[in-house]
Amino acid sequence: GSEAAGDQGQEEEAENRLKDHMDNLLDKSAKTRQVALQSLRLAFSSKTLSEFLLERRLTLTDSLEKCLKKGKGEEQALAGTVLTLLCLQMGSGLEGEELFHSLKPLLVSVLTDSTASPGARQSCATALGMCCYIAAAELE
Repeated sequence: GSEAAGDQGQEEEAENRLKDHMDNLLDKSAKTRQVALQSLRLAFSSKTLSEFLLERRLTLTDSLEKCLKKGKGEEQALAGTVLTLLCLQMGSGLEGEELFHSLKPLLVSVLTDSTASPGARQSCATALGMCCYIAAAELE
């Protein structure tokens, strides 16, 4: 009994930390946004969070879109990586496809922007390729 309660408490604490990181994606400070992106990257790559993310995918997608549009260099690169991991978490179903279609134009835009940093362009290329492979229903 107490072990299950402890697991439940740890789960809630982890979810609260993730919510805080998601909130920090909208912070004015670029450094705060980068730290939040790094934390989300670590969380998404170490644990399956599909149910948690399913409820928050639209908010998270909007936040990542802002990081890609307004961020520079490292922030854009991290946002591309987090987007790839989010797409992996969402999988090949409808949610993953919606995510891919909503952010595909922005990924292509950063990828083809010659003024964007090489790291940001590379991250967006990887995100585009992985999300297309995972979530694009159309063969094109």
